[in-house]
Amino acid sequence: MQTEFDPKAYNPQFHIGFLKPKYWGTWAYVLLISLISFLPHFARKAIVTPIAKLAMKLNSKANKRARVNLKMCFPDKSHTEREAILLKSFITGGCYLLGYPAISLRSKKWLEQSTVIKGLDNLTRHTDKKENVILLVPHTWALDVPGMLLASRGTPATTIAKKQKNEVSDWLIHRQRIQYGGRIYERSAGIKPFLQSIKKGYLGLYLPDEDLGAENSVFVDFFATQKATIKGLGKLSKLTKAKIIPVFAMYNLNAGQYELDILPALTPFPNDSEEQDARMMNACIENYVNEHPEQYMWILRLLKTRPNDGENPYNQ
Repeated sequence: MQTEFDPKAYNPQFHIGFLKPKYWGTWAYVLLISLISFLPHFARKAIVTPIAKLAMKLNSKANKRARVNLKMCFPDKSHTEREAILLKSFITGGCYLLGYPAISLRSKKWLEQSTVIKGLDNLTRHTDKKENVILLVPHTWALDVPGMLLASRGTPATTIAKKQKNEVSDWLIHRQRIQYGGRIYERSAGIKPFLQSIKKGYLGLYLPDEDLGAENSVFVDFFATQKATIKGLGKLSKLTKAKIIPVFAMYNLNAGQYELDILPALTPFPNDSEEQDARMMNACIENYVNEHPEQYMWILRLLKTRPNDGENPYNQ
């Protein structure tokens, strides 16, 4: 399947303003990690590990969010256990990010050889029959990999993404994400172009764990707490007649490889209520993260919106 041009899709272009002095630091950083991305995994891990340990000691907002998330989700774990999860998460994320430029700088063959896919038949049994599919892709560190790898195999995806504040970073990340095809829409474009692309055979990439506020969410269980969980996936499934397939992307710290776990389509789905659909999504995340907690982006504002107008826990 070839990607068709869509004027509604987000399509930032390089311009001379990217060379202004305010972006020189960005270009220097890109050059540095591009060079580091060619190092073997064990070397990148050796670089990341002491930096991650140092980062754990910083009084940063990201650290506070991560510790609040872990404490609310795993109150039965000891402080030491939660700190171990956070450290391993930082090391995992750091190794992934230092290798991130290689996905663009190396070949399609390299990406294929660097990725292990489990459960591919859970996807192809539907795509082979030309059935529409929405992939449920939680915020693990390697969440960009499924869209790029599947597009490199001839099955491009579509998603809705938030524009980066740094224009150079935004342009570079966008070019990498669509290098093998696909469509990305900025949130201002609305939901219709995304749905239309799915109906045309693009895989929909749906991030189920964002906190978009109470108006766009329902409150359901998430580990040991409750979370404002995006509602409406059932409606999207009905409108596009799409199967909902969970996909978890992992960076294997031992092997230095990407791993994709593709699970069977959710069934029954949609359910009788948005709460049931949301709870099913959260249960998928819980089952995976309980096995691989280091893969999850605990630094996100996962629990910002609280039931009954409760106070933002990150402000306490």
